[in-house]
Amino acid sequence: MQEPEEKKIALELLETEQAYVNRLHLLDQVFYTELMKEAKTGKTVPEEVVKMIFSNISSIYQFHAEFFLPELQKRMEDWNRNPRIGDVIQKLAPFLKMYGEYVKNFDKAVELITAWSEKSPPFQELIADIQKRKVCANLTLQHHMLEPVQRIPRYELLLKDYVRKLPPQSPDRGDAEKALEMIFMVAKHSNAAIAEMERLQNLWVVYQRLGLEDDIVDPSNELIKEGPIQKISTRNNSTSEKYLFLFNNMLLYCVPKVIQVGAEFQVHLRIDVEGMKVRELKDTEFPHTFLVSGKKRTLELQAR
Repeated sequence: MQEPEEKKIALELLETEQAYVNRLHLLDQVFYTELMKEAKTGKTVPEEVVKMIFSNISSIYQFHAEFFLPELQKRMEDWNRNPRIGDVIQKLAPFLKMYGEYVKNFDKAVELITAWSEKSPPFQELIADIQKRKVCANLTLQHHMLEPVQRIPRYELLLKDYVRKLPPQSPDRGDAEKALEMIFMVAKHSNAAIAEMERLQNLWVVYQRLGLEDDIVDPSNELIKEGPIQKISTRNNSTSEKYLFLFNNMLLYCVPKVIQVGAEFQVHLRIDVEGMKVRELKDTEFPHTFLVSGKKRTLELQAR
């Protein structure tokens, strides 16, 4: 008799989970443990660096090896009597939020491996030595580290398939659909964590270009647009190059610094978006001009 489709998918979930736990074992118990042991001798890299590279991989490994994989195995052994996995995946889903930290840290971890491989030959040699072992299957540490990043999307795909193949009357339908929704929310949570990290990094770069002025640095700000602009001087009918940064709450009117040591711009004027007025001008001599008015000052500007 042919196995039902949903059982095949549940078995695929179990098989990929076993392979995944082996990969986590390699990352946590081999790479992390051995690099940490060497770091403690003080000959390769600081212990802090190793911790930063591997983030919270130990918690992820323990969760999958000690809880999720055994639960799945029990279920598949008992499948003929109780054909369901939805409730087990519901228990798993909230813990997948742990991945947010790992995924957020991934790019930084890869940068650290590259930087310290150049700085510390013993560090590079130890990684190369582990990578030569049979268990690594000719793949690099970075390649193995990518696996946890890809695991949640994999659960989502397998579970979608599982729900699709379930017979309408299946006892697992309600649980499996709920589990899929939970996994979907976790995947969104993980993506949102990455997006938020990128937003903060980009914001920090902008603040550095502005010279980190105290009253401007605020992590909740959002950069909407930036770019060069011409300031029109009505006194002598000339223009000069300026630069604008538009945030969700303020417009910064800046002057590019001639000597760019440290900051790239000097903030000349800050106009709060609340109460700011923008009006287009019809000027034949200066096309694409507009007025920006704040509480204290009005600027006449020309776009490209």
